Amino acid sequence: MSSLQPPRFTRAELVRFNGATVDDLLDDQTQLLFVGINPGLWTAAVNAHFARGGNRFWPALHAAGIVPHVVDARAGMSAADRAMVLAAGIGITNLVPTASARADELTRQELLEGGVRLTELVSRLAPRVVAMLGITAYRVAFGQRDAALGHRMEGLAGSELWVLPNPSGLNAHETVASLGRWYRAAADAAQLRNLSATRHGLGPSAG
Repeated sequence: MSSLQPPRFTRAELVRFNGATVDDLLDDQTQLLFVGINPGLWTAAVNAHFARGGNRFWPALHAAGIVPHVVDARAGMSAADRAMVLAAGIGITNLVPTASARADELTRQELLEGGVRLTELVSRLAPRVVAMLGITAYRVAFGQRDAALGHRMEGLAGSELWVLPNPSGLNAHETVASLGRWYRAAADAAQLRNLSATRHGLGPSAG
């Protein structure tokens, strides 16, 4: 876990990161590639995925038994946490690489271009499973207007595809536990081992 003290940004300071990018966290051992919609301003400011306090991604990843502890990325990711995530077979990227205050600020064209970019990345990286975190963004980016959450038979560039709930705190329909069940299902499909000896009620069923 990060021992860094989380920074305190003013609203004006965060706004300066609008349009900034965040480095992908992945390598040639990535078997489960998580795809966020686009970085938030805090995430861009500290160059670490899902860094804003209140985002449930890291707690859900731990609840699913995918990582051995909850990553605190609010001040950026430590080298040890980055190595731990990669060693678990996890990679993280974004559908749209540029940051904004809210994902709903993205244009249809940005999402479509993001779909092309993601397809090219997956073709090169060849993970077992791609997990897109956001059903609405997926529907627009890939022209799947009636797509539902869960496993997608069409796949993506030769990889198995899952469309899963977004972990943002704005997504009130989901909890850390329900997100953990979804993420565990994708991890099982990617054949990732369960790192948690205390996981309860998080079997492969995502229903």
